[in-house]
Amino acid sequence: MNPNYAAVSRPRLNTLDANKVLKNTYMLLSATLAFSAVMAMVSMYINMPPMAYLVSVIVAIVLGMFVLPKTANSSAGIGVIFLITGLLGFGLGSILTVYVAMANGPQIIATALGGTGIIFLGLSGYALTTKKDFSFLGGFLFAGMMVIVLAIIASLFIQIPALALTISAAIIMLMSGMILFDTSRIINGGETNYIMATYSIFLSLFNIFISLLNILGIMSSD
Repeated sequence: MNPNYAAVSRPRLNTLDANKVLKNTYMLLSATLAFSAVMAMVSMYINMPPMAYLVSVIVAIVLGMFVLPKTANSSAGIGVIFLITGLLGFGLGSILTVYVAMANGPQIIATALGGTGIIFLGLSGYALTTKKDFSFLGGFLFAGMMVIVLAIIASLFIQIPALALTISAAIIMLMSGMILFDTSRIINGGETNYIMATYSIFLSLFNIFISLLNILGIMSSD
């Protein structure tokens, strides 16, 4: 779900440089979120089918795994990150179209969006204020990611709403941990590449939003 930092790793930074990376990360994150939202609206306007989500996510993952790490230290990385986030937004639009058609769909979308924002601001604010080192979470997050992948595979064969709810809740917890982990790496000088940092945080927010949509959608259908 999130990138491997080893490909673009550099020596740890001092506080001034770390703050610069943090600033650049948040600026790029804001721009990519806005671009992703625009692409989602385009997708909704042309009424893309839900299959567009799967295709867009697969292409974005391939670009994130094999192309972005090789371009993250150059200006080309900016174009790649916008391509990735644009694809994710375009795919998301096809999902949002389904929710908009529901009786309380707009409310579900607004609630999920607000919840995602609150989670991000709360966790980022905590990490920035306390400046705690959350690098110890790395192993737990990786293990959690493997468990969730297995659970998602199992859910393809076991169609139980409770399992889908559990997986979505687990993803929210895991991605929340990733936000703490990524923010901590930036402020403590462990992450020196703002493009890769943006990619990781964007993926966390994307997954949280999708999971909140799933939870709210399932609960509202009961």
